[in-house]
Amino acid sequence: MITPPKPVITPRQAEKLVEMSATLNSTLNLDELLRALIHTAAEMLDCEAASILLYDEQRQRLFFAASTESDPKKLSQIPVPLDGSLAGTIFREAKTISLEDVHADPRHCAGVDEQINFQTRSLLGVPMNIKEKGVGVLEAINKRGGAFTPADEFLLNALASSAAVAIQNARLVRALQKANKEMTETDRLKSNFLALASHELRTPLGIIIGYASFLQEQTYGEAAENVEKVLAAASQMRSILESMNSLQLLQAKGITFKPRVVPVQQILRAAYEEMRGIAAEMRHSVMMELPPQSLLVTADPDKLTPAFINIINNAIRFTPPGGEITIGAVQRGGNILTWVKDNGMGIAPENLAKIFDEFYQVEPHNTRRFGGLGIGLTIAKGLVESQGGRIWAESPGLGQGTILRVLLPPAGTSTLTLER
Repeated sequence: MITPPKPVITPRQAEKLVEMSATLNSTLNLDELLRALIHTAAEMLDCEAASILLYDEQRQRLFFAASTESDPKKLSQIPVPLDGSLAGTIFREAKTISLEDVHADPRHCAGVDEQINFQTRSLLGVPMNIKEKGVGVLEAINKRGGAFTPADEFLLNALASSAAVAIQNARLVRALQKANKEMTETDRLKSNFLALASHELRTPLGIIIGYASFLQEQTYGEAAENVEKVLAAASQMRSILESMNSLQLLQAKGITFKPRVVPVQQILRAAYEEMRGIAAEMRHSVMMELPPQSLLVTADPDKLTPAFINIINNAIRFTPPGGEITIGAVQRGGNILTWVKDNGMGIAPENLAKIFDEFYQVEPHNTRRFGGLGIGLTIAKGLVESQGGRIWAESPGLGQGTILRVLLPPAGTSTLTLER
């Protein structure tokens, strides 16, 4: 199998991509983000214009959110259907479309050009996605001096991936700010959550991890250092967004479980694989104490694995660099007992139960050393208990490490056969 050559981008384009990542990280104002994005896209690809279309979930259609060549208010009033349009095809099928002559494609909406008094000739459009969820479409219009190249496609996809996360963050913060205005002064937990969320979401950066190695090869010196910071922040932001979404679904009882018989070793190994990179960065030694025979449980692996991801993540974050973490499982009293043990900062006896409370933090949000929103173990508890299991923490005290234990129903039943 022949590997296609990597697209070649100029050092200046690589620098602009890093600069754009920093710009996306510096503001949570949606309008500013969109303006910066379209102007950068037009400049990097040497195009006459660029535009962004976002998905309206309520109306199930796309709408123009920004364009370099038109009034955004006028554009936003132009609906773009998901069926029968170029942007709709890009969004629905999550694929790139490049056209040298848009008029030869029946999906081109010529009426849009007429309304904004602009002539579209060529187009390169890419989807803006967070994992498998569509956010919108980023388009580069009318390439100067020829057709769009593989390098253009690479750059626009990189910008789109960064933009998807940044836009989602800005929307989330806007919703949080709106909710904050509606809360009462006595709603302490929600107020603390908003303060934490605002603090956390200003630092992480929406940048595509998949482009990391390529950018590192293209940048040097201070720019390369910026790439490293961008990648670390992107991973952190993804974790925060997934946690917030999981908590919302749990609170609304919107999660559907599909239990089946599965080896608990499979779930534990899958959870650790998600966190392996972060554990390596912290120089932790991770040991697996798993028996060779399958320990079968009745659970939904797609819902139970995230619970253990949060538990392992908690152990990694609250253990100083170079620490030791053990992940284990055993059959006990007919049930399956699992644990994640660390030699980290430990927990005071009076706080053992509190660590599962929503948004609970030992430290004030503006002075604390450890990241996170304080909802990872809340999510883990909800996902475990929703599947008939139990979760609890044990710790000899501060500075003496912690063990998070999870007791799960054995195969063939949805309830525990023995109380601990």
